[in-house]
Amino acid sequence: MSIPLWQVVAVIVVFSSIITFVLYRTDKRAAVARQSRVSERTLLVWGLLGGWPGGLIAQRVFHHKTRKTTFQLRFWATVFFDIAAVLIFVPLPFFPGSSA
Repeated sequence: MSIPLWQVVAVIVVFSSIITFVLYRTDKRAAVARQSRVSERTLLVWGLLGGWPGGLIAQRVFHHKTRKTTFQLRFWATVFFDIAAVLIFVPLPFFPGSSA
């Protein structure tokens, strides 16, 4: 019995989102305390690895990284890339003609 790829991707997204959410929280707390920060690259890479939903939620909850235009452009590029990759490479059971 094999697990469908879309379920594997869903699990990866959930775990990556949790990690990304925690990283945003850690960075926000460090920013307020003027301590060592989590790099933007780290936040974006975790978003690219499927954690962008957690990053998006964290941005709204912590009001963090929402006004920095260059970061937001890169963040939304990772969201677009992730969604495009899933639509292209992962057979989804709720799309007609999909073999999930």
